[in-house]
Amino acid sequence: MTVGVLVVTHDNIGAALMETAMTMLGVCPIAMELLSVSPGCQPEDVILKAEQALRHLDQGDGVLVLTDMYGSTPSNVANRLVQHDNVLVVAGINLPMLIRVLNYPQLGLQEMASKATSGGRDGIFICECERSQNGGANDQ
Repeated sequence: MTVGVLVVTHDNIGAALMETAMTMLGVCPIAMELLSVSPGCQPEDVILKAEQALRHLDQGDGVLVLTDMYGSTPSNVANRLVQHDNVLVVAGINLPMLIRVLNYPQLGLQEMASKATSGGRDGIFICECERSQNGGANDQ
């Protein structure tokens, strides 16, 4: 058995991340579901759908819930799920986080949550272009 993954995000953010990850990896090694939260939704209805997804995804090893912006409706829904056994929530989903999770399907719930957070953090860089010694590439 493996940990299941539930992605809870605003609108199409999760769908785009999941589609991109599947294109990059060519396979989905983990049972994974998406719950898109649209503007004007009823949070209680979304929570019911999320709980149904938990029941489907949890094969005994738990469910890692990945959500987007902490404090938003998707995050608030996700955080309501931690009352269930074997559920951990990580907010701030990005593509490096999702790829990291999918690359370690054999990990347990706690270890997978740690990989998710490290993948999310380690995938963030300040990118600076190289500049010539004189200042700019076009300086003569």
